[in-house]
Amino acid sequence: MSDSEVPAAGVGGGRSLCEGAAWIAGEASGDYLASLVLPRLSEVLGGAPQFGVGGPKMAAAGLDCWYPSERLAVRGYVEVIKKLPGIVALRRDMLRRVSAARPRVFIGVDAPDFNLGVEIKLKARGIPTVHFVSPSIWAWRPERIWTVQKATDIVLLIFPFEEEIYRRAGVPAVYIGHPLAGIIPMQPDPGAARAELGIDPGGEPLFAVLPGSRVDEVSGCGPIFFEACERVVRRLGGAGRFVLPAVDAVRGAQIREVARRYPLLSERLTIVAGRSHRVLESADAVLVASGTATLEAALYKKPMVVGYAMPPLTAWLMRKKGNISYVSLPNILAQRPVVPEFLQYFCTPDAIAASLVEQLKPSRREALAEVFTRMHESLLRPTAELACEAIEKVLRV
Repeated sequence: MSDSEVPAAGVGGGRSLCEGAAWIAGEASGDYLASLVLPRLSEVLGGAPQFGVGGPKMAAAGLDCWYPSERLAVRGYVEVIKKLPGIVALRRDMLRRVSAARPRVFIGVDAPDFNLGVEIKLKARGIPTVHFVSPSIWAWRPERIWTVQKATDIVLLIFPFEEEIYRRAGVPAVYIGHPLAGIIPMQPDPGAARAELGIDPGGEPLFAVLPGSRVDEVSGCGPIFFEACERVVRRLGGAGRFVLPAVDAVRGAQIREVARRYPLLSERLTIVAGRSHRVLESADAVLVASGTATLEAALYKKPMVVGYAMPPLTAWLMRKKGNISYVSLPNILAQRPVVPEFLQYFCTPDAIAASLVEQLKPSRREALAEVFTRMHESLLRPTAELACEAIEKVLRV
């Protein structure tokens, strides 16, 4: 079947696409979040097909992937321009195919710059729409809440403080908790994670390194992170082991190519295919790019250093539209700087290395564990059930 064809009845055990649900998830984090809801929604839909744009986790959970989510994995203004023709073509084809299929509901997962435009058009054509994960209107571009209002029948919120924002604006929304809070154990087991990964640091500190899942993040943050790791080894007198999760074989090869330039790191680096959660659980401390991985590290109660650098023009444009002091989710949720952030010009190997060594102090680890446990408890809800309840209400309208 070609990309331009709309699958006929018979997919999903003989059920028609119009009985099912269409999805678009454009990031690795969105792929993961959606994969937790897909099986429960399948029960609600009586096993009808679920289809659209997704990643490997959504496919494993039952999604018929028309396109891989990697097609939408870009960051910032400047980077989008390079991929714009392909993104526009994908948007046009998805609108055509979903409109022809006329599913019972369309669910856009995060990726607001892509999904909200799709949702507006589908809603106008009579297809109920749900937006899963609010745009970061509390961080930057707050005016987008009015676009959300036009685009969706309901928003599924994953952070508790967002409810009041949507209530004041009169936009239908429901807090469903964060799916990761129900997946990640309240009490992590580093020893079991190390055994599963086959990693024995031999008494040396073990650091998880997560430069990001996108191609341009690995090439942009990777060199800074890897140089920082080499400086950590020097600061620790030749000690330190490092483990890095690669989202797939292609990204793993890219990471190895970049890491070869740093021989002191390369001989101490283990690259793991997937299993990012086990990597985080295994570590004594974490070096991570800003994003969902910072929350994952917090839920695993790990001290961390957050670093992020992007092209200067993109950073300047985003700063102009920003309205909060932090970029990492642990700091945003705590509403104070509980973890160090090194951004743009401050994202330097020496600064990161010095801070990363500081994270090994027992007093630091104990204090953060208490903060992160409270954070974990605030995010813990029966997310899949609450999400499906909200979607069912849209289906009954």
